[in-house]
Parts: sequence; C-alpha cells; structure tokens
Amino acid sequence: MERETVDLLQPLWRALVVFRVITWAFACFGVWSRWDGIVRPSGALLLLAVMGAWTVVSSIGYSRRWGRRNTRLAFADLIVTVGCMYATLWAQPLVDIRAGASVLTSVWAAGPVLALAISRGRDGGLLGAATISLALLSLRGVENAAEILANVQLLLVAGLVVGYAASTLRQAGARLRKAIAAESATAERLRLSRSIHDGVMQVLAQVQRRGTAIGGDALELAKLAAEQEVALRTLMSTRPTAAGGDQVDLCGLLLPLATPRVDVVVPAGQVLLPAATADELVAAVKEALSNVTKHAGTEARAWVVVEDLGDAVVVSIRDDGIGTTPARLEQARVDGHLGVSQSIRGRITDLGGTVTVRTGPGEGTEWELKVIAP
Repeated sequence: MERETVDLLQPLWRALVVFRVITWAFACFGVWSRWDGIVRPSGALLLLAVMGAWTVVSSIGYSRRWGRRNTRLAFADLIVTVGCMYATLWAQPLVDIRAGASVLTSVWAAGPVLALAISRGRDGGLLGAATISLALLSLRGVENAAEILANVQLLLVAGLVVGYAASTLRQAGARLRKAIAAESATAERLRLSRSIHDGVMQVLAQVQRRGTAIGGDALELAKLAAEQEVALRTLMSTRPTAAGGDQVDLCGLLLPLATPRVDVVVPAGQVLLPAATADELVAAVKEALSNVTKHAGTEARAWVVVEDLGDAVVVSIRDDGIGTTPARLEQARVDGHLGVSQSIRGRITDLGGTVTVRTGPGEGTEWELKVIAP
C-alpha cells in the first residue's frame, strides 16, 4: 500500500470543519434571538435540523481523505447549502424576507465557498461565492442588492484569499513530495553504491586485471568486465532528470552515455534547461560520439564535459583519435554527409547556440556546443 504523504492542506480542512460547526451554532442562536419574529417556528426548527445533519455529514467527509481529495463533496455541499437557503421559506414568507427578515442560514452558507476554494483553488472559491451570492440575491430581491453588497464582497474575498492560499500550499506540497522522492532515491542509490562497490565492483575489477594479465581468450572476458564496471558506475551516478515545470537536468540526461571509451564529466549540481533544448543538445552529443566511433579510430577515447557558465551552457566532446582538417569537414558537408551539418550544427543553430570545432591530423577532434541558458 502506498504510504500517504503529509497533506499541507489538512489544517485548512480542519479549520473548515470548525467553521461549519461554529456557524451552525451561530445560526441556532440567530433563530433563538429572533424567535418571536419567525412566522413558522416549526419550519425554522426543521431547517436547523437539516443544517445540523448536513454539518455532521460534511464535517466527517472533510475530515477524511476521500472527502478532501474528491471535489464532489464540495459541490454537493454547495447544492445542499443553496437548498437550505431557500428552505428559509419554511419559516418565513418571501415577502417578509424581502422586507428585511433574515435568511436563517446566515454565515453558515459560506461553508461551500471555503470548501471549493480549498479543493479547486481561486476559481472554485469564486464559483462558490458567485453561486451563494446569486441565491441570496434571488431571495432578497434585486431591489435590495445594495443591502447585501457587503455580504457578497466578503464571500468573494474569502473565495479569493482561501483559494490562493490553497493553491500555494498545493504547489508547495508537490515540490515537497518531489524533494522527498529525490532524497529517498539518492539515499537508496548511495546505499546500493556502497554495497556494489564493496562487492560487485571489486570482483569486476579483479576479473579485468586477471583477464588482461592472462591474455588470449581471457581478454574478451576482461573487456566484458570493464564494460559492466562502467555500466554499474553509470547506474550509481545516474540522478533524476525532472526538475519541475518544463525544466530538466542536462547532466542526468548525459550521464547514461558513459561507456568504457566515453567519460562523462558533469558539475555536482543540476544544470537546468528547457526539456526541448536539453533533448536537442543530447541528440547533438550522441551524433558527435557516433562520429568518434566511425572516424576517430577503433582505440579512440572520448570525453564529454558539461560547463554551466550561468548565462550559457557549454558541452565539449573531445576525442584522442586520428583527427581531420576543417577543410575535410566542409567537404563532407558539401558531399552530402549530413551528420555534421544537420545533426550537430543544425540542431544547435536552431536553438540559437553556436558550434565550434577544433581538429587536426593526429590531434583528435573537439566539439564545443554552446547554448544560452534561460
């Protein structure tokens, strides 16, 4: 069963439950204080009983996870509350209400406004406030609109303020859950890293050394051990790429590219870029590494280095292969070899960045991909 995380909105729901109970008691006091002016007292008592029963039901719902996470209860609360407002007609004729008699639900009617604001944010609060205000206006009559203006304003302000607070807390809760998940993943990765380093990594390193020393068929075994060692190191260093919104960590996307012949060096902190930009940059790096495999020589090694300059991000891909000349690169573009012109230069140019290449016979090749950070 999934462990329930801390709900930062829970204090607001608890406050709503307290508000419901207190305002119901306030409505009861209002009926008692105006008892002599009520035309049908039995209707008033029946209305208070209905309000009390719904206060119990809604309070239980708002105290439970299903009631807080499902907005249907808040909408049901709105419908029942509007019905109770009109049920004032059980106790008072419409003529008396429009002449100044009180709507017996009083402040209790603001409950669903707060519930919708907590569950749906600003828009839910405004919807609830508008609905209760229209119901109040229809009971009081348009001619009394000026008299209920203060109540309408309070409902709108309550919906806006509580809705904004709930939305802020909900966003903070989402960020907190991500931070907790990332911290848990990091802790688990560190625990696994220690276990792997103390056992599997040492065995692979020993197999690699012994296989290289023995030679012959054992060289293939040593090569496989080296590949698995790099794969495990990459797995242990892998970190989450999502960073909230449209931002991703470029380092998390590049680290899996490490192989026995490719070293990936990244900053300790995150290097955040828009997801689309990061994807294009990673694709360009993959194409550059593909060129190393095809043209630099079978024994060539490559290094991918990420630098965060604050206003820009630079990714360098360098190899120690046979190298080439800028003229040959240009000729390859002219001859229709599109890997350089489109997959590397084209991608970075489309991002508004720049590409610099340094190469020479016997000197290897270095690509420098620079994009502007947002």
